[in-house]
Amino acid sequence: MAASGFARHNLRLVSAKPAIEKIHCNALECLLGPSLNFPMRTIRPAMQNRCQIVLPARLASSRLPEKLLRKAGGKTILHHTYEAASRSSFGAKIVVAVDDPRLAEEVDSFGGQWVMTSANCASGTDRLAEVAETLPNTDVFINVQADEPEIDPASIDLVARTLMETPDADIATAGTPIRDRQQLEDPACVKILMSEREGQGRAVYFSRAAIPFVREGAQETHFKAEPPTFWHHIGLYAYRRQFLQWFASQPPSRLEQLEKLEQLRAIEAGKQIVVARVDSATPGIDTLKDFERFENKLAN
Repeated sequence: MAASGFARHNLRLVSAKPAIEKIHCNALECLLGPSLNFPMRTIRPAMQNRCQIVLPARLASSRLPEKLLRKAGGKTILHHTYEAASRSSFGAKIVVAVDDPRLAEEVDSFGGQWVMTSANCASGTDRLAEVAETLPNTDVFINVQADEPEIDPASIDLVARTLMETPDADIATAGTPIRDRQQLEDPACVKILMSEREGQGRAVYFSRAAIPFVREGAQETHFKAEPPTFWHHIGLYAYRRQFLQWFASQPPSRLEQLEKLEQLRAIEAGKQIVVARVDSATPGIDTLKDFERFENKLAN
C-alpha cells in the first residue's frame, strides 16, 4: 500500500439522482454506422442504481510526473475530470481509486469519495477490480480515466447503456472513426479491428499498429468509408462485476505485454467487447504539451 496506517477509503453511501435524465449526444450514433442510429434515450433510475463510475488515479506518471495534481484554472486535473464525470447521468455515484495519500487528500479537498488501492496494480482495470470488492451491490463499473478533464458525459452514458443493453457482452467501450493517415500510423493512437455481428460492433483486436492492413495501401476512399474502415479506440469502459473478478485473477497475457494494452487480456481469453460509436475523441493529459493546451483553453 502507499502508506501504512492510512485510511482505506472515505466511501459513503450516496443515493442516485432521482430524476430521469436524457443523453445529449450528437445523433447518438452507436456501434458500426449511421444506419444504426439510436433515438434520444433516457437513463432510468434502475440503470443508475446498478452503475458506479470509478476514476482509477495513479500518482506516478513517466511522461508528466504527478500530472493529476497539476492545476489549471485553479483546479487539479483530477478535480476537472471528477466534475466532468459528475455531469453524466451516473454522476451521483463516483469514486476515485487512488494509490497515494496525496491523491486521497486532493479528493477530500473537493468533497469527493475515494478508495485506497494498491500501488502495484498492473492496470486501471486491476484497480477497478479492487474497488469492486468494496461495493458488492454494484453490477456495472464505468472506468473513466482520471486524466481526461474534457471527457464528454454523454459518452459515459452511452458506453454504460451499451453494456446494459447487450446481455452477452462482458465489456463495453467506445471508438471513433479515423479519417486521416497520420492518425492511423501513430502508435499512440490505439486502433480497433471490428466485426459486425447481429448489428453490433464487436472488437476483434486492439493494436498500436495500423489495422486492418490494406495490402494495396490505404486510399482516400478507405478514410471516407461508411461504415468506417479504421477505428480509434477511446479508453472509456463499462465492465460487469463478474468480468472484473475474472480479470483480477488472471496474469497479464502475452499480447497484452507486447502491445501494452490491458484490453488484450480479455480478447485473448475470448471475452466479448461491444463498441459504441462516438463522434470524436476528447484529448487526455499525457504530456506537458497536452497540459499547456488545456491550461490555455481554460485561460481563453
